[in-house]
Amino acid sequence: MTYVKFGPAGRPVDYKGNANMACSYIRSIGLDAYEYQATYGVKISEKSALELKEDSKKSDVMVSMHAPYYVNLSSNKDDVVERSIQRLVQAASASEWMGAYRTVFHPGFYTTYTHEEAMERCKKSITLIQEELESQGVKDYNLAPETTGKKSQLGSLDEVIEICRSFDHVEPTVDFAHVHARNNGCIKERDDYSRIFQKLEDELGLKTLHSHFTSIEYTDKGERKHHTLMEEDYGPPLEPLMEVVAENGWNITLICETPLRDRDALVMKGIYEGISGEDKTL
Repeated sequence: MTYVKFGPAGRPVDYKGNANMACSYIRSIGLDAYEYQATYGVKISEKSALELKEDSKKSDVMVSMHAPYYVNLSSNKDDVVERSIQRLVQAASASEWMGAYRTVFHPGFYTTYTHEEAMERCKKSITLIQEELESQGVKDYNLAPETTGKKSQLGSLDEVIEICRSFDHVEPTVDFAHVHARNNGCIKERDDYSRIFQKLEDELGLKTLHSHFTSIEYTDKGERKHHTLMEEDYGPPLEPLMEVVAENGWNITLICETPLRDRDALVMKGIYEGISGEDKTL
């Protein structure tokens, strides 16, 4: 049976409790996914992570983790790469504790490298990460490189697919807003979304996708700022995505990254239900 799940990137706007108990709240407001944010470092203890896992199981909420934002696996500075490797090892270990089914990360920046050189440096780093995870006995992990929003970043859709094709335990995170922003507003209608799904299926054999969505402002350099869904001046369009999701039969987790992350996740869910005719009331 296929699933379509919606949830916030990080602590819900109106939630005042501990992060390890957020899943109960998320379920209570009608959502069923949660992306724990380790934005400035993996600071959660094993005890708290295990509590989060237990709460997610009781609440039937799908958990993912976003690794620290300053991970850069393709840096031209060896010490930056070394620290990034350790941060991702820490994130994957904590993901196993909390039962997160994906550990999302930004691959890096091109810096002084060509796209091909940055890619090779990133792949070498992922190899070292997997070797370290194996040596530590971490087995239940899935690294999830994310499509990135700035043109200076490694992480186009094609690059993310290449990374995923090169390793086991590595599957994509497609941030539709980032794809839109780094390609000058390329997503305008449902066929644009359909092409992304078809590419993932053709090149990776996928029918399951972890994804992000927000309204986004961009410049000629790519991503600039996230906006709420009610700010209609910004794309990409939401309804065509919900139409494709309702029809394509994929297992999909949609994490909302707007400033009103849980409130807008409910908006997304409501539009999906209106299109699909599916009542996902929890």
